[in-house]
This record gives sequence, structure tokens and C-alpha cells, in this order.
Amino acid sequence: MSAGLPVTGPVTVAALEERLQQLHPRTAETPLFNPVFQLSLELSRRLEDGSLSLDEVGALVSELECDSLQSRARQLHRLVSPVEHEANGAAIGALAQANSFDAFTARWQRPAAHVVFTAHPTFLLSGAQSGSVASAAASGDIGEATVCLAPHDRDVITLDYEHEAAMKALANGQAARDVIVGHLLDAARSRWPDQWRAARPVPFRFATWVGYDMDGRTDIGWHTCLRYRLSEKAQRLAAYAAMLADAASDIAGDLTRAGAYAAEMSALFAQDLSGPAALSDVANRFTAGHADKLVSLEPIIAELEYRAIDADDALARALLTAAAAMRADGLGMGWVHFRVNNSQLQNAVRRRIDPEGLLDLDSQAALARLRELLGEVKPLRSNLAALAIENSTAIRQFLIMAQVLHHVDADTPIRMLVAECEQPSTVLSALYFAKLFGVSDKVDVSPLFETETALEHGGRLLDAVLSEPHYQAYARVRGRVSIQTGFSDAGRFVGQIPAALAIERLQGRLSEAMTANGLTDVAALIFNTHGESMGRGAHPGSFADRLEWPLSPWSRRRFVRAGIRLEPEVSFQGGDGYLFFGSPELALATLTRMAENAPSSADADAPVDPFYRRTDLSLDFYRAIRRVQQRHLNSATYPRAVTAFGLGLLNDTGSRKSRRQSDLAADRAMNLRQIRAIPHNAVLQQLGYPVNVIAGFGTAAEGNYEEIRALLQSSARGRQMLRLVRSANALASIKTVAAFGELFNSAYWASRPYRGGEQQIADACLVLAETFTTDDRTGVFRRLASRLRVDALKLHRLIDPIADEAPLAGREQMRRSLGVAQALRLALFQHMFIRVVSVPGFSRANDIAREDVWEMVFTLRIEEALAQLRRAFPTSMPALGDFSVREPSDYPDSGASGYQAIHRDSIDPIEQAWKLSLRIGLTIANEFGAHG
Repeated sequence: MSAGLPVTGPVTVAALEERLQQLHPRTAETPLFNPVFQLSLELSRRLEDGSLSLDEVGALVSELECDSLQSRARQLHRLVSPVEHEANGAAIGALAQANSFDAFTARWQRPAAHVVFTAHPTFLLSGAQSGSVASAAASGDIGEATVCLAPHDRDVITLDYEHEAAMKALANGQAARDVIVGHLLDAARSRWPDQWRAARPVPFRFATWVGYDMDGRTDIGWHTCLRYRLSEKAQRLAAYAAMLADAASDIAGDLTRAGAYAAEMSALFAQDLSGPAALSDVANRFTAGHADKLVSLEPIIAELEYRAIDADDALARALLTAAAAMRADGLGMGWVHFRVNNSQLQNAVRRRIDPEGLLDLDSQAALARLRELLGEVKPLRSNLAALAIENSTAIRQFLIMAQVLHHVDADTPIRMLVAECEQPSTVLSALYFAKLFGVSDKVDVSPLFETETALEHGGRLLDAVLSEPHYQAYARVRGRVSIQTGFSDAGRFVGQIPAALAIERLQGRLSEAMTANGLTDVAALIFNTHGESMGRGAHPGSFADRLEWPLSPWSRRRFVRAGIRLEPEVSFQGGDGYLFFGSPELALATLTRMAENAPSSADADAPVDPFYRRTDLSLDFYRAIRRVQQRHLNSATYPRAVTAFGLGLLNDTGSRKSRRQSDLAADRAMNLRQIRAIPHNAVLQQLGYPVNVIAGFGTAAEGNYEEIRALLQSSARGRQMLRLVRSANALASIKTVAAFGELFNSAYWASRPYRGGEQQIADACLVLAETFTTDDRTGVFRRLASRLRVDALKLHRLIDPIADEAPLAGREQMRRSLGVAQALRLALFQHMFIRVVSVPGFSRANDIAREDVWEMVFTLRIEEALAQLRRAFPTSMPALGDFSVREPSDYPDSGASGYQAIHRDSIDPIEQAWKLSLRIGLTIANEFGAHG
């Protein structure tokens, strides 16, 4: 048996993978043996004796990072294949076949889905890395030479950065949709040469909330929203003009001038508008009439379609393609979604119904008062001055919408998403403000069901809201009932599988409530928001699974059988989601896969899936998984493990940053509700085990393995769950979870130099051993790993007899690669621990002592620790030569040297190791396919 890594000579990734493979059989001899931590120890010894430098570790990290980017490109290519233009054109042509022109138009005049580009902190890859991954996935030429050219330097992610990224994704989506529209028109012309010009295809709609989502952030001003909305108008008008440059040059000229005017207006809102004079000037220019102030495309769409009647086929095709784009997007890059939360709305409506603050806004009395207000409301006019002085976030949103509808785009609907919506009064409050500011005919109020309480009681809320006469009248004006279901907090607090099943039931309750309240004559718009990873509602198995997981065939059939038209909305979130639209080829492939698996349709005559028929088994299974997930959340162990490093395992991935705790002791008591769902899931990835996906699936079948196994095998939904769990389990490592705890094992540090070895770090090891004698993290991680191991044994007992429908290619190689990455990072953490306790003592400043800086490093608050160390040991100080002092001085002499050695030996290595560890974090997330 190998004694370990060679003590000299180069270390390669291949050698580390081989060493990890050698270590794994030792778990059979010693069940508690941890191969990942053992490899990290061997690497740590090489780092500390100087035979392995941080620069050499950097080369290893670069190789792992390159491999992970290639893995990311292969996953993307696999999900959307085929990517070739010809194959996707043929696929659309096949889908366009219909028995009659009426059947064709019924199929294609309503979108198969609305695609919504959302942005939360998931911009893990740099722009250059995203570009190389997308380009390689689009071409199918995936290798080091095509994927790994981009530098690993990270971008500074601002709101403008996110907005620009969303606009690029939207532009690629629009171009791909134009191609699809062209194929549809060609198919119609071939089949119905006398009717095809009357086709009005809108295969997809696009929307975005980037720059309009106010929930949980205060950095988006009203002027930001107007600046973005006008810049989007300018960009879209320029694209329309380019489409019509040859087909209708006169209209293209009008559109070009209108686009330039919109860009001029957008620039106005980038100014400082804090003073009344400046705001008044901008307001008057923005609202004034102007020859190029285009606020409706309806006349232009009508003109294009009129010209197409007598045009030759090629010209008619160009005119109708442009008209289709305008009908879909309006005067913007897509529809926009504003978002506020329940408390913001309640604070706003209280001023209207309860200025004294005596009324419970969730009470029947408050509901009755809201009904009265809705019955007597008279629309109020508003202007930019009213918007500028308004201090209520919720009311400000409605005032912005009024300005957009009056002066930017009068035709395109606007969504008002309401987070944390758990009472009917919240929906009626939003409706009241929409009426108060005269925008209710264009604004879709959409409650979000995401929290555990909202999902549990959401059916009753829908029953109550849809029974309200004011809401029913409003829904008929809008032509739809809109809701939003979210997988973030749901997946975090009840587990991903129970969340999907609870959301599915809520969707079914919506169809029942609409039927019971006579609203089958309007559409049901369901916006499913989720991330791209397996931990937030995006199934990694296939594109069909990705679309069916949040809106299952069972849910869809409920609406089809009730005669309710379904308008599904699909989320593509942040840097991860935008990759699907990272090039024109990828966008076309993505939309084609969506057209092939249209979430707006379902087979009403399909037999009932056994999962829904055998509720005696499936409901118990669901509840048992949920209980396991809740036991983790309610225990002291799981939250402590997830927050053991704060959020220090994660790169900054968005403009809405996850704030660290303000004091050192807070990390020990951090509640999971203090961190958002994305960082929660991202931490699970980094710790090596997606608990919120896997945990409970095996335990839930205990005592009934045969029946549950048979149910899962016989059910399409059950097999989908199996594919999700297996995808997560293929990347999971309980040994890695346990390894993190060993970093804080006092006995480990005391034993490293015990027999006379590693004397160069013996003092540091002693300090660490003494420091960790009272630390709880070793025990926490061991307890969590033990619980996960018991659950995993039951999982394998359940699923091992079931054939794997979609085995992950290269699974063992991927697991070895992940194990090496984790071991390298653990070695870097050990290096940081050793370096920081080796720093000499320094005077307390700002109540920060030497031991506080240690704890900053132990919880990976490295930026804070480095700032304190640089304050204590400065290297940039004035020299004697900087002064014009006549009196001579022999001091400082050679005995008063600066702190360069401390920086060289401790501070700089901590910073370098930290940066390398963050790159390893990117590598791990890439193997999972997304961040969080």
C-alpha cells in the first residue's frame, strides 16, 4: 500500500486522483477512515514543508477549473441538443404540421410558454467564462482549447452588469424566436398558400424582472426602473428597425428616430434628480409630446400586416416576422415584472384604511374595509414629482407603472409580483392600488406562494380571493388569473421533493378554485420561479424533466380538463440560466426543446399516474420525506453545520449580496432564515451533499420498501423523482461533509507533530489544538454525517434494485475529481489556519484581539481578517527621507525592520490560499451544474 503522496517531485491532478482511489479501499478496513481528509493531510504536509508551493497548487486548481468548465459545457450541450440550426428548423417544421389552418393558428397564436429572465446572485462564472462555455456548447467542440481560454479573474457584479447580461440573453432569445416564426410561416405557406398571411404566430413571450425586483433590496431607485425601461425600449426599437431596413425602410426610419428619442430620455434618468429643479426639468421633457415619442405599436403592426397582404412571399415573410416580434414584446425587450413583498404592501395600505394603527390587517374587518375601498375607488392622476416624494416602496411601484404606461408603452401588460403573500387582504391591497393609480387594466397582480405557510394554506387563500366579486371583475378585464410559485424557500424549508409536490397540489387547487368561482373563461397564468441547480426546482435530467418538474403533466391536465387555458411561465435565472441563451444557436435549441415539450399543453385523456391514484402510499411518502427535512432544520446540528463557515465558502455572485454577520459570536447562532435560499443551497453543494434534495427519500420508505419501490417504478412522476435523487446522489459525498469537521478536531492538531514530525509547525499546531478543545464543529459535522449515512443506507436499500434510467456518464471520474478538489481546499484551509496562528501578537484595536482574527479565519471571514492584520502590521509607512527635518537621526536602524516578513510568511499566503479556495468553489459548483 502506498505510504502517501511522494515527499518530493511534482504533484499532478492525475496523481491526486490515483492517490484518492488508493485511499478509498481503506474504508473497508477502518469504517471511520476518511479518504478525503487523509488526502488533504498529505497535501497539507507538502505545503508546510515547502515541497509544494501555493503557485503549484494554483496550477492544480487551474486544471480542475478547466475540467469543470468543460463539464459545464457538456451538460449544457446535452440538455439542449441538437444544437444544429438545420435540425432545429426541421423540428419546428414537424411541429407545425396541422390538419387545418384553424388548428395551426390555435396552436401557434398563443405562446407555448413565457420565458422570464430573472436575476438573483447566481453570476458564478465571469462574463468571459460564460462566453467560452456557451460558445463551446453551441459548437459541440468542447475541450481545453475552446473552453479554458478565459482568465479566472472575477467580474465586479453590479445591477447594471446583471441588466446587461439579461438584455444579451433576451436579444438571443428574440433572434431565435424570429427564426422559429420564419419556419412557422414557411410551413403555413407551403400547406395553406391562400391563408398563411393571416397567421399571427407568437410561439414565445419574454419577460424580465432585472432592475424591477424590489423585494429584499433598497438599491433600486424609481429612476433606475425608468432608465432601464427606456433603454430597453431604445434597444428593441433599434432591433425592429434593423429587421425592417429592407422590407419597410420608411417604417424603419420612424422606428430609428423613436429609438434615439427613447435613448435620450433614458439618459435623463441617469442624472442626479435629488433637487426639485433638476427633477422638474426631466419630468417636463419626459412627459412632453414629441413627434418621435412612440407609445403604441398597434398602428405599425396593423400597417405591416396590411402591406403583407399584397407583398411577394419573401417580403411578406419579413413583414410578418417583424409584426410577430412586436406583438410579442411591445415597446421593450419583453414584459417586465415588478416585485414587492407583503409587508411593503401592508405598510402602504395601512395609511388608507387604518392610519391610527389599531386594525389587524389580516382580520375580517380589514378585509371588509378593503372591499369598501375597492367599491368606491376613483383613479388619481400622478406625475414624477409625486413619485419622487413618495416614501412607500409599494406605492412607488404603482406610480412607476403609471408613468411607464402613460409615457413609454401603453400596450404591454406589467406584472406585479407579491412575495410572502399569505392573506387575501394582500392581493386586494395590490388590486386597490392598481385601481387607485388607474393601471388595473394593464397590471397583473400575482401572489407568490413559496413559504411553508403559504403552500400549506395557499388553497384556502385562492378560494377566498377568487370568490371576491371585485377580483372576479378584474380577472375578466385582464383575461387571466395570475399566480407565482417559488422553489427557493420552499425547497429550503420542506425539501425539494416535498416542495415540488406541495406546489403541484397548489396548482391543482387553483384549477378547482377557478372552476368553483366560474372563472374558467379566463386563463391561468402560473409563473414557476426557480434556479438552475437541482436544489431549486430545475431538474438536471433532461429538458423535458426541467419543464415538467415545476409544472407536472398532472397539474396541466387539471386545467385542460376544466377547460381553462394555461399560460405557463418558465424562469431562467442569472448567470446560470442565461447560459441557455448564451448564443443564437443555444437560444434556438432551447426554445425548440420547449416547443417540443410545450408546458401549456397536456393530454387530457392520459391515464392517471399511479402516484396520484395510490395516495395511501404517495401522501405518506411525501409527508415522511418532509418530516426528515424538517427534523434537519429544527435540529441544532444541521443549521450549525450549514452556517459553520458563515457564507465564506461562496464567491460573490450578484449585486444583491448576502450580508455577513456583524459580530463574531453571531456565526455560532446564525439562523438559516438569516441567509437566502441560493446561498443555503450553494453551501450544501460546497459541503459536498445536497441535503435538501436527497435527505428523507430512503427513510420515508422504511418498512415499506417493496410497495414504495413498485410505486416509483410504475409512476412517471416517481421515476422523475428517482432521476433527481440519483443525479444529486451521484455528486454527493458524506465523507466530505465529515472532513470539514475534522478541521476543528483538537486531537488532530495535537497529533500532527506528536512523534517529532513537522516541527516547523509544532507551535502552531499546539495553538490550534488548545483553541479547538472547546469548539463544537467537529461534533456537529460528525453528527450530521452520521444522520446522513443512516438515511443514505436506507436510500440505497430502496433504489439499488431499480435500474438507473439515466446513469451519469463518467460518474466515478467526476466523484474523484470532486474529492480531489475538496481535499485541495481542505489543505488550503489548514494552511490558512496555521498561518494565522503563527502571526505574532498585536495590540487590540476597535475591540478586535488576536484571537478574534483567528476566529475570522476559522469562519472564512478572510477579507475582514486580512484587513485587521494589515492594520496591525502595515508595510506602507513614512520613511525618514520623506521629511525635511534638519536634526539627524540614527533610528530606525537595522534592528527596527518592518513587517515585510510577516506579510511574506503569513498574510500574503492566507490571501493567496483564500483566492485559490474560491476558485475551487467555482469548480465544485460547475460539477453540480449551477450555483445554488
